[in-house]
Amino acid sequence: MTTTVAAYAAPAAKAPLERTTIERREVREHDVLIDIKFAGICHSDIHQVREGWGEAIFPMVPGHEIAGVVEAVGPGVTKFKVGDHVGVGCMVDSCGECENCAAGVEQHCVRGNVQTYNGVGKDGEPTYGGYSQKVVVDEAFTLRIPDGLPLDAAAPLLCAGITTYSPLKHWGAGPGKKVAVVGLGGLGHMGVKIAHALGAEVTVLSQSLRKKDDGLKLGADHYYATSDPKTFEDLAGSFDLILSTVSAPLDFGAYLGLLKTGGALVNVGAPEEPVSLNLFSLIGGNKTLAGSMIGGIAETQEMLDFCAEHGLGAEIELIAASEINEAYERVLSSDVRYRFVIDTATI
Repeated sequence: MTTTVAAYAAPAAKAPLERTTIERREVREHDVLIDIKFAGICHSDIHQVREGWGEAIFPMVPGHEIAGVVEAVGPGVTKFKVGDHVGVGCMVDSCGECENCAAGVEQHCVRGNVQTYNGVGKDGEPTYGGYSQKVVVDEAFTLRIPDGLPLDAAAPLLCAGITTYSPLKHWGAGPGKKVAVVGLGGLGHMGVKIAHALGAEVTVLSQSLRKKDDGLKLGADHYYATSDPKTFEDLAGSFDLILSTVSAPLDFGAYLGLLKTGGALVNVGAPEEPVSLNLFSLIGGNKTLAGSMIGGIAETQEMLDFCAEHGLGAEIELIAASEINEAYERVLSSDVRYRFVIDTATI
C-alpha cells in the first residue's frame, strides 16, 4: 500500500517550487521507510529544476541530501532498525551486477544508477527526492549517520561531504601535500574541512577575500583572491592537488599553471557550458585534469564515520520549506554560509 506524503515540487522547468503531495511506494522486503527530518539544498537541485544540465522529469521533488529516522523496515532488512539515524544521498539503486557495482562504485553503474530524484526506478516510476516528509529506500542505499553527527549538519554530507571526500582521498590529500580548494561555498567549505582533517596544507582560492576569516576558521592555512592576477604569479607550481568546487567555467590554463609537476586539477563542480583547454597546459609538467562524481555507498559510509570521528558537519542555515524559492536565489547570489537545510517539519 502506498503512502501519501507532503512535498515541495517544481511543476515544470524553471517554475517556482510549491507544496504538493506525492505517493511513496509500499515498504518491500529490503526497504527502509525514513521519516525525513532535514534535507539540504544542493546547487545540483537548481541546475536540474531549471534544466541547466538537460531535459528533466516533472513534476520534480529535488533533494539528495537526506537525513532522518527509520520509521519502519521490511521483513528482510538486517542493517537497520526503527529509530536509527540514517541518510540518503544522490542515488537509490543500481544494477548490482556490473563490474563497477561489484567494485563498490555504484555511482558509475554500467547500466546507470537510479538517481534519488529526476530519475526512473526499476519499477518504471519517477523518483522523488528529499524535499518531502518521508522516503522509502532499499537498505543497500541507506547510510547510517553516526551518533556524533547532528542530523541537520549531517544532511549536506550526503552530497557535499562525499563529493569532496572521495577525490581528496583518491588523489592522496594528506600530510606533506599542498591542496588548493577553488571556491568556498557548499562544496568548498566541506573540501576545506576534510582536507585539513586529512592533514594536508590547505589553500582557498576564491574570487575575493570576502570569506577569508571564515576560510581560515574552517581549516585553511592560506587564502588568496583569484581576481588578483598576482595570485597566479605568486602561486605558480605550488600545489599537488587542486579541487575545483565551482560551477562557473574556469580558465583551466591559469589554474593548471598552479600545479607542481605531476599535479592534478580535479573538478567536482559542473558548469552548464562547455569549457576549452589548450592541451599544452597538461603536457607541460605531466599534469592531470580530472573529474569526480560523489562516491560509492561504502565510501560514503566511510566519509560519514570520518566526519563523526573528526567532528565535521556542514555549516548550515536552517530554513522553512516556504523559503525554498528564496534560498535558490540566494544560492545563485552566493548568499549562504554555507548550506541551506530545510526543516522538513515545515513542509
